[in-house]
Amino acid sequence: MELGIDTKIVLLSAGLIFLWALSLGVWKYRQMATSANSLAHPYVDIAHRAALMYSFATMLLAALVQFSDWPTAVNLTAALVVVFFFVAAIGSYVAHGLMRDTDNQFTHPVAGTHAFMFALIVGEIGGTALILAGFVRGQFF
Repeated sequence: MELGIDTKIVLLSAGLIFLWALSLGVWKYRQMATSANSLAHPYVDIAHRAALMYSFATMLLAALVQFSDWPTAVNLTAALVVVFFFVAAIGSYVAHGLMRDTDNQFTHPVAGTHAFMFALIVGEIGGTALILAGFVRGQFF
């Protein structure tokens, strides 16, 4: 069975996010090995863990996309919206880890933080719900 281009792109995204997570693990280890308290900066730890979780979440999206009844363009667009927000969240954690500027980005949020969070909520839940609906339609009806 040949995978659709939408599934291939989402699987590639999952693999790249997983590779990023493994690389972030090296950064986390390095900080743990060299810090006085044997801990990495909180956002380095969060970036590593989030990337691991998002890589597997992206794999789930790929499986749902593969068996969705929606057209390729709908599946791919919905999945890439979700993946965009996964990557953007990890990127923001990496930025805070590099800057070491906070241990809670919501204590003193920068302009646009809450708007981004609203967009993230709508994008991740909406995109996933759309793909899941296509899966249900294709597999149960």
